[in-house]
Amino acid sequence: MNRREISEAVGPLGWRLVLGAIYTEVLVPSMADAAAAAAHAVDAAGPDASGHLCVDIRADRAVVRLRTRDAHAVTERDLALAREVSGALAARGFELSTGPGAVQAIEIAIDALDIAAVRPFWKAVTGYIDEPGNEDLNAGLVDPFGRGPAIWFQQMDSPRPQRNRIHLDIDVPHDAAQARVDAALAAGATLLSDRVAPRFWVLADAEGNEACICTWQGRD
Repeated sequence: MNRREISEAVGPLGWRLVLGAIYTEVLVPSMADAAAAAAHAVDAAGPDASGHLCVDIRADRAVVRLRTRDAHAVTERDLALAREVSGALAARGFELSTGPGAVQAIEIAIDALDIAAVRPFWKAVTGYIDEPGNEDLNAGLVDPFGRGPAIWFQQMDSPRPQRNRIHLDIDVPHDAAQARVDAALAAGATLLSDRVAPRFWVLADAEGNEACICTWQGRD
């Protein structure tokens, strides 16, 4: 499946594709309710829960993520599990939410002239590990416990002393991207490039520090 097929399949279910996984949120009045929603999601996933499902429990929500661990990607089984989890939660009165700001994933991108020279430092200083299933030098570093944002490396062609060499990538659902860009512009950002939008927009703050608003679109 390509990204468009995945997004169109899960959108009507109340899920969104963000950075290689599908997500939804369950908004709740208490952490006990969030734990209950998580338990229902685990029950619905059955024996596949360990290989596909992650749930982040907070006081006001449970964030549910599906991705096939062994494939490091969204598969047909994840789509089936999204339907099963959605049905199980709805049957118990829980509502799924993908409103603006509800679902996102953040990456840290490091521009470097010599990736081989800088990558070991970032791996050591963060305690991160190589992204599973990807041995390319530019491949990401990830938190082995799933807590922090991923780090990846982008090859520079020449020194760039006139601008920052680290920028943030903020991956959001495709239908939330424009609102996020508009909010940044309203807050004083400068739009540096929308040449490949909606794949990503490049924005900068008042001092030139950069961030990209990214979606799944335009990547297949």
